Amino acid sequence: MNPPQKKVIISCAVTGSIHTPSMSPHLPITPAEIAHSGIEAFEAGAAILHLHARDPANGQPSADPRTFMEFLPAIKERTDAVINITTGGAQWMTLDARLAAARRASPEMCSLNMGSMNFALFPMLEKYKDLKHDWEAPYLEGSRDGIFRNTFKDIEYILHELGDGHGTRFEFECYDIGHLYSLAHFLDRKLVKPPLFVQTVFGILGGIGADIDNLNHARHIADKLFGDAYEWSVMAAGRSQMPLATSGALRGGNVRVGLEDSLYIGKGTLAPSNASQVKKIRATLDSLGIEIASPEEARARLALKGASAVAF
Repeated sequence: MNPPQKKVIISCAVTGSIHTPSMSPHLPITPAEIAHSGIEAFEAGAAILHLHARDPANGQPSADPRTFMEFLPAIKERTDAVINITTGGAQWMTLDARLAAARRASPEMCSLNMGSMNFALFPMLEKYKDLKHDWEAPYLEGSRDGIFRNTFKDIEYILHELGDGHGTRFEFECYDIGHLYSLAHFLDRKLVKPPLFVQTVFGILGGIGADIDNLNHARHIADKLFGDAYEWSVMAAGRSQMPLATSGALRGGNVRVGLEDSLYIGKGTLAPSNASQVKKIRATLDSLGIEIASPEEARARLALKGASAVAF
């Protein structure tokens, strides 16, 4: 039996570090584009904006806090969204580089990956032959022999630096069932506190596959481990984005969409914006009689410190 339906918190992952500029002309690159796209996504119904930065000259993923500070204040000024800064960055970044922007901004929320993993982007090279920038092909190919490092020591460090140090809470990104058990370990040690925001991620090569059996299994295990101490959210990569988000919402979960996770709005059709994906999932939820949560409702449910307590 599915739990009683709550209002759904929509997260939007605006640009990420997976896709490269050659894959879509609509991928936000510059600080101005990231700010504009995030504001549009908020206006469409996203309560949480999950944010990465890119080098404005060539679109390469960037950990530079100065670049983040070129768009964070603009988004805060124009929206009431919960701003969620990545600590994942890109797999070639050092841990301290991945934390630099969050240390500077002291946000309400950060993402936190719950385990080391293979995070394979290289299959995209088969589809995208003509790349605009010299860094794109080596970046994608490098994931064939790269490991996205998130050790227990790394996670402890992030929890201490940002959780204890800044009062930041986390979007716990769980790419496999074992990641749920790792999160339960930190809960048992009281290094994390409920309510947990558990983002189950499907469809990344190296993580759990995007299908309904895995969705149901992840929900079952999370219920077993966390009971009523968590808020569940569903994110699926590529063509599985909308179907699995909808299925998650019908099972009492929250949803994440955005151009970080999929460049498409439908089969063979590039999404013209992040807002278009937010509008699509919102229309689907509306058609099912499911309401969406406001940023303030999301803050209350996730026990966030509030927008007035950030450093931007």
